[in-house]
Amino acid sequence: MTHLPTPPTFTALPDVVRIVAEGVRLTYGYQFNPAFATEISLIDPLPHQRMAVYDHLLHQSRLRFLLADDAGAGKTIMGGLYMREMLARRLIRRILIIPPAGLVGNWERELRTLFNLNFTILRGNSARTGNPFVGESSNLAIISVDTLASGRMFERLQEAVVQPYDLVIFDEAHKLSADREPDFTIRKTDRYRLAEALAGVSHDDPKWQLDWICQHLLLLTATPHMGKDFPYYCLWRLLEPEALATFDAFNEYPPEARRRHFIRRTKEEMIRFDGSRIYPTRVTDTLSYELTQGAVSEQTLYDRTTHYINHWYNRARILNRSAARFAISIFQRRLASSTYALHCSLKRRLGKLNQMIEDVQQGRLTLEQLASAQRRLEAEEDILDVRTADEEAVQDGREEHETVEDRVLGAVIFKSLVELEAEREQVKDLFELATQVYELGEESKFEKLREVLHDPNYQGEKLIIFTEHRDTLIFLVRRLHGMGLDGQVAQIHGGMDFRARETQIEFFRKPIDAGGARCLVATDAAGEGINLQFCWLMVNYDIPWNPARLEQRMGRIHRYKQIHDPVVILNLVAGKTREGRVLRTLLEKLENIRRELGSDKVFDVVGRLFENISLKQYMERIATDEVVETIEHEITGKLTVEQIRALAVRERRLYGDGGDVRRALPQLREDMDQEVYHRLLPGYVRHFIEKAAPLWLFLTNAPKR
Repeated sequence: MTHLPTPPTFTALPDVVRIVAEGVRLTYGYQFNPAFATEISLIDPLPHQRMAVYDHLLHQSRLRFLLADDAGAGKTIMGGLYMREMLARRLIRRILIIPPAGLVGNWERELRTLFNLNFTILRGNSARTGNPFVGESSNLAIISVDTLASGRMFERLQEAVVQPYDLVIFDEAHKLSADREPDFTIRKTDRYRLAEALAGVSHDDPKWQLDWICQHLLLLTATPHMGKDFPYYCLWRLLEPEALATFDAFNEYPPEARRRHFIRRTKEEMIRFDGSRIYPTRVTDTLSYELTQGAVSEQTLYDRTTHYINHWYNRARILNRSAARFAISIFQRRLASSTYALHCSLKRRLGKLNQMIEDVQQGRLTLEQLASAQRRLEAEEDILDVRTADEEAVQDGREEHETVEDRVLGAVIFKSLVELEAEREQVKDLFELATQVYELGEESKFEKLREVLHDPNYQGEKLIIFTEHRDTLIFLVRRLHGMGLDGQVAQIHGGMDFRARETQIEFFRKPIDAGGARCLVATDAAGEGINLQFCWLMVNYDIPWNPARLEQRMGRIHRYKQIHDPVVILNLVAGKTREGRVLRTLLEKLENIRRELGSDKVFDVVGRLFENISLKQYMERIATDEVVETIEHEITGKLTVEQIRALAVRERRLYGDGGDVRRALPQLREDMDQEVYHRLLPGYVRHFIEKAAPLWLFLTNAPKR
């Protein structure tokens, strides 16, 4: 039997009908104003952001796009503007954003506060009790790439009850890595296979098959080309799987076709509507300090620790070269970071040696088992060297490099009990010396930091202090409290979830005279995905050997919406130690290049400049008594102005000319002048709200009929 719809009774209040009809009419404001999303969002888009969204993204009925502007350009803003416009036009309903884990909170916060888009964050445990991709709350969802690539979560996405997502956004898309081996076999990570599934690349493996593909795909990255052509091609293949089925097809892909799918603008090309540059100047300074002298001093601790490294770990290289090199680098980094960090490492090493010796003496552990455990260390990666901050995982509330370093420093490097006992005696002596030096409370590096805090140029200014090690973070927080900054120190490390980080950021953002923090002490967990442009002064308490991490740190304050010019980055280096001389040579060379070029572009490409230069290898070489002058000369020869210029030429050839922003300014200004006449008049909107609000109150309080 057919049920006819209930006929209208026409008994509703006329004022209510009028307001409802007018409300519906307002939702079609995009048909009157082509830049409607800029009206209903708390943003003031810059020229390059407007061009990306309104001249490129929105013109494609089926979006397949790689947005590769430089770091700090506001790619989250551009993504949010595109989403808000597409939702207003009713062209999409379901959106899935897939960033690295460290950026999940940043996406959720900016979309909520700037665009009034309330996204649901999906976590690993979301798949235990039901399907998180089903229901109204799943229409706007954010999930980290590794969580979605996990077996259980992706199985949920494969279930038949899941409706296809209209738009999928991958942030930091260069991490969707795939590469070709020398034997031409293609190695794909699970992240890349996930992206293939969503992009519609056919799979033979049912594990990665989806019954649907997204209509729109947006890839965001500041580093699309990481020095290798094939991984760059693999990113493009996600955009057009059929047209770019082979590497040769990609090489033959015409420039005009590429421009439909790709845009990249460098920081130098991003300007305001008046033609002024967006980004302030970066000024770096290397502050050298000298170690304390004496029988119980930093210099003595440095000399004896260096001797320990050279003697014991260089001997161990005969047994396990890679594990010994790794252990050497850990001690070198911690020795350079702080006495307290070295003290903690020696304490852990001593405890492990005591346990191993006792186990061997009691028969619980054989020398053969020790040798087997040593061989397993060959698979360990130096996380600080091979990954950037946002690639690090969190394991049991600790940053990944911390747990790896504990395993390496807790491992045996010799096969004989006699050698283990001899090493234990030397570690015990070092630990006692480190304890004495630490208890003196005279750390020369911290005194240099104290000078910065008391510098008249920085009085009352907020300060970010970066370190690689949580032990050093703990030390710094204690010492800062001790010098009268109690209640004025925020901290961020990898053991915090995004909510705890947000609390600390807001504490740091709050003005000092209103009870906010003056200092933020952070590990590299704050080096990516956290925007701190309300601060313009940064101190690198220790210098990362991975240049990409150094670049990420600077990007926290040198970015869009930084109003102070210049931003200042201070690097603390023990200039007379071997490691300090190498780092000082590098940092001063970069600053000299900046001055010679008249541009700080060198700091934006420092990671790419070091594609074939390993700072870690240099540090390992000086640990084996190689002459430091030789390494200083090599660094000076490899970092040149000509190299920066050659890199710019290479990227221009690879990406094309991004100078369209300045050329387009006259037309952009004219368009914006016309948009003023197409905006919803504030008075009209106010009139609508004034009429609607009393009716809403009346209807919500009226008795039910």
